[in-house]
Amino acid sequence: MTTGKRVAIVQSCYIPWKGYFDLINLVDEFILYDDRQYTRRDWRNRNRIKTPQGTQWLTIPVAVKGRYDQRIDETTISDPGWSQKHWKTLTHNYGSTAHFESYRDTFEEVYDGATDRRLSAVNRRFLEAINDLLGIRTRLSWSTDYETDGARTDRLVSLCLAAGATSYLSGPSARDYMDEALFEEAEIELEYMDYTGYPQYEQPHPPFEHAVTVLDLLFSVGPEAPHYMKSFAARKTAV
Repeated sequence: MTTGKRVAIVQSCYIPWKGYFDLINLVDEFILYDDRQYTRRDWRNRNRIKTPQGTQWLTIPVAVKGRYDQRIDETTISDPGWSQKHWKTLTHNYGSTAHFESYRDTFEEVYDGATDRRLSAVNRRFLEAINDLLGIRTRLSWSTDYETDGARTDRLVSLCLAAGATSYLSGPSARDYMDEALFEEAEIELEYMDYTGYPQYEQPHPPFEHAVTVLDLLFSVGPEAPHYMKSFAARKTAV
């Protein structure tokens, strides 16, 4: 692993896939970039699960009508009963998996306590709970914790400098718009995450699908989950 301080800056997501947690685990600080514009039909308030009929979206209902420019951290949940509906759906589709019972009490408590109306706060609640189960100790912070300026790549560089980063780990899709020269000028090493090559595991309701919530992995393989992720091996190699 790169020496110095490695940072990632990503919008919060609802119960995201295993790759999101690999990104968290590979950095020293993970900055939730939630002062960005909320985007509809994205991963901010929804994710996918496996069902006998195929993949299904679990979506947190949010208030968006007439709020086209609202930020993620300004987005509010519109149905207070969403969490119990989601937990019931998860129980129905994963109740028979090998490790569901091992995590039942933990996630039932997380869902019961997900009463905040702010989407960002709810997303962070789940991220922290899942990090704890996976043994991820990376510091989580908000982009608003720092005083920064600029837009797009300038803002990312400004955040890295404010956080004391010497290295920035980005998602691979950012290559299309990243101004890499700005990182070089700031003497911050720019790296890109590689999401290829994940091994399959015994997943309910075939065919196999990688792009589902990490809960699918936890309920299916339990404490063996790190063996089906990439960051744990990478950290062990770095040590």
